[in-house]
Amino acid sequence: MSKSQTVVSTILQLLAAGILLQTLFFKFTGAEESVYIFTTLGMEPWGRIGSGVAELIAAALLVYPRTAAIGAAMATGVMSGAIVSHLTRLGIVVKDDGGLLFGLAVTVFAASAVVLVMRRTQLPIVGRFFEMAL
Repeated sequence: MSKSQTVVSTILQLLAAGILLQTLFFKFTGAEESVYIFTTLGMEPWGRIGSGVAELIAAALLVYPRTAAIGAAMATGVMSGAIVSHLTRLGIVVKDDGGLLFGLAVTVFAASAVVLVMRRTQLPIVGRFFEMAL
């Protein structure tokens, strides 16, 4: 990657990791919104705790350049589940949040997807997929 690409990737990695880490507090402390979400999905408490652990691992992998592609892949996967849950069961606005949680999920998904494309050579199978598609 060029120097400018590395800077863009690093900014997106830190953005995604920062959002993931910030929301962990609510999952791990059993905040009302998190309990409501996972109760609605029929996954309380294990879904809440499990997704929190997955997000923690993804965030940790995102901040280290050598593992950023793996973290980005994990984050896009976890956020795909969050986005689908919002669109099918929860709604975009959850407990009068104005769509904040949905927006954060979309932001993490988009930032991680860009990082994944930019760092695709770090994951050989992903790199081959993108090269065939492009």
